[in-house]
Amino acid sequence: MKRIKHIIFILFLLSLIVGVGCSGEQKTEDKSAKAKQQTFTCPMHPQIIEHEMGTCPICAMDLVPFEKNSDDKSIKLDAQRQLLANIKTIKIGEGNSGDVANQSVLNGRLVVDPQQSNYISAKVSGRVEELFVREIGVVISKGQPLYRLYAEQLATLQQEYLMALAQQKQFAGDKLEQQLVSSAKQKLLLYGQTETQLQQLTKTQQKNPYVTIYATQGGTVAELGITQGQYVAEGTPIMRLEGYGKLWVEVDVYPNEMKQIKQGQQLKVVVNGWEDQAQTMKVDFINPSLRAGTQLTQIRGSITNPNGQWQPGLQVKVMLASQAVDGGMSLPVDAIIRDAKGEHVWIKTGKESFEPVPVSTGKANGSNVQITSGLATGDEVVITGAYLLYSEYVLKRGKHPLG
Repeated sequence: MKRIKHIIFILFLLSLIVGVGCSGEQKTEDKSAKAKQQTFTCPMHPQIIEHEMGTCPICAMDLVPFEKNSDDKSIKLDAQRQLLANIKTIKIGEGNSGDVANQSVLNGRLVVDPQQSNYISAKVSGRVEELFVREIGVVISKGQPLYRLYAEQLATLQQEYLMALAQQKQFAGDKLEQQLVSSAKQKLLLYGQTETQLQQLTKTQQKNPYVTIYATQGGTVAELGITQGQYVAEGTPIMRLEGYGKLWVEVDVYPNEMKQIKQGQQLKVVVNGWEDQAQTMKVDFINPSLRAGTQLTQIRGSITNPNGQWQPGLQVKVMLASQAVDGGMSLPVDAIIRDAKGEHVWIKTGKESFEPVPVSTGKANGSNVQITSGLATGDEVVITGAYLLYSEYVLKRGKHPLG
């Protein structure tokens, strides 16, 4: 009997051991399955994490898979997606090493050069019978008719001129009569009459109270001060013309930057949108005081405006270079990703694979950054599309590229 109980006890112990072992294996399998379980997230809201395909509860976009537990530092992007993302690379050592100038980028704007502006005012009082230029922005040329005026005083002066001519014929050779004719003629010329018009008046002996006023210079109409049918007095402003062949460049400068600027200094000017047509301006004026309510002063120069392609008001960047920094290598600003984790770039490690690399940077200018460490000659660095790779990595891995 004791022997039977002993056998039963041994069998119980064996079954208990086997059960524990199976339970352990089951737990191991469950953990492995959980580790391999696919997770999904929203491209617009990465805080949404699901364990099965579906839609985002916030924006209803389809969820996409991401490899939360992957230790792979690289990310893959096929050739078509690289093309769509405008991924471009350069190899370190191929024309991207050397000195980087420590440049400041100053903000400025194009304004009208007052020396290119002209005002046209009425030389004759009267009523505007016909206005040939009725809107601003119109380009006019010298000698172009501007408006037609009815002037009673003009008729009076014409009558005076005709009478002086008649008196001169009656008393030929009289110096006084010659002076009267010359005086009457001069008044008509000052009223805007031309030699041709005076010859016509002499020939027809007919007074004409209508006078056409012509432009004395060309330009673009910036202001128009009269309307058709309006009575204008002598000296009334008619219009303001602007010339855009040369434009002023007004640049905002902080006081600590003024020590780098001198009268007559040459500076590079880039008009926003025309980066391929950089201009050079000479500093013609430095404002000795700060603008009211700001900590900025202004400098001014001028640039030519080829074909009148630029308009006053356009924003410009002015490059203020100081001492150059020797050595190292440089990359375009867009190649560097900066955040709380530090600075990194993306290098191409295969035909379709990219990997983040932490770097240290030095001096920078408006377009390039000096790389002091982290890269080696031959590394193929992404110079456009780096931020897309960064976003793609965060989306698929659910963590920062630098860990």
